[in-house]
Amino acid sequence: MAILVSGGAGYIGSHMVLELLDRGESVVVLDNLSTGFWWAVPKEAVLIQGDIGDQALVERIIAEHAITEIAHFAARIVVPESVADPLGYYLNNTVKTRSLLESAVRGGVKRIIFSSTAAVYGEPAVSPVPEEIALEPINPYGRSKLMSEWMLSDVARAHGLNFVVLRYFNVAGADPKGRSGQSSPHATHLIKVAGQAALGQRAALEVFGTDYPTPDGTGIRDYIHVTDLARAHLAALDHLRADGASLTLNCGYGRGYSVNEVVAMVKKVSGVDFPVVYSGRRAGDPAALVARADRIRAELAWQPQHDDLEQIVQQALDWEDKLKSRDIRLAS
Repeated sequence: MAILVSGGAGYIGSHMVLELLDRGESVVVLDNLSTGFWWAVPKEAVLIQGDIGDQALVERIIAEHAITEIAHFAARIVVPESVADPLGYYLNNTVKTRSLLESAVRGGVKRIIFSSTAAVYGEPAVSPVPEEIALEPINPYGRSKLMSEWMLSDVARAHGLNFVVLRYFNVAGADPKGRSGQSSPHATHLIKVAGQAALGQRAALEVFGTDYPTPDGTGIRDYIHVTDLARAHLAALDHLRADGASLTLNCGYGRGYSVNEVVAMVKKVSGVDFPVVYSGRRAGDPAALVARADRIRAELAWQPQHDDLEQIVQQALDWEDKLKSRDIRLAS
């Protein structure tokens, strides 16, 4: 018996793999390594390079490794890119999720954890955002994920499987033990990019949008530590193994920080007053996204351990410095 982690060589997926291995689980990772890194998967896990859309491969993995659960992280996640390439996003995030679900049904897998996003809410009329609010995504990334949520719900009813959907807010930070972090040199996460600017890897940090209806005009986001997020997946796994009902839950802290506040924290922690360039808004970016996060605590008994922006920034910077000194990005 084992759990299959799709996208387990990527940022969030690799942290899930670490948490699973830390508690003695058998883990199989399926990743096409388009944005993930083979070295991010510990040798204790089985790494298979391949695509979740390859149904013959997925069905063989399920059978050969006696897969009992799937944690599905594999996806494309950049909002502006989704606006420019909607067909690519619907293929990767929706069509291939459909293929994975069909393979799961054929293989008898009855428990699935799905990586979704706060982008399904679009421009919410209330803040913090509860799960039951109307879903009105404003970009192809959010729509592609919402379509996958709908498919998963329909498949679960038709084929007797249970699921937990976790809608992420802004994921940041790195493994506190220094084993993994956001490793893609072209990632667009704010704290990652600001850290690169602080370390001199970028000439300046570009901030998109200064005229949002927020206190300082910049966008507000709920930043959740990646290890807390991975542990939310562990709690979801335990819930499903205890025959828990299907759930859709926000995964955030319930408090937001503006872009300017995050930039100020990166400057404080790094001790570097790096240049900041202000530009217009990016297509598809909402003004504010903050989670109402009481339901996940109640349903999964999830208790965050790293809810501290300064700690999140420090660990992200430590990982960025590790990448720079070892240049392990070239080992992909």
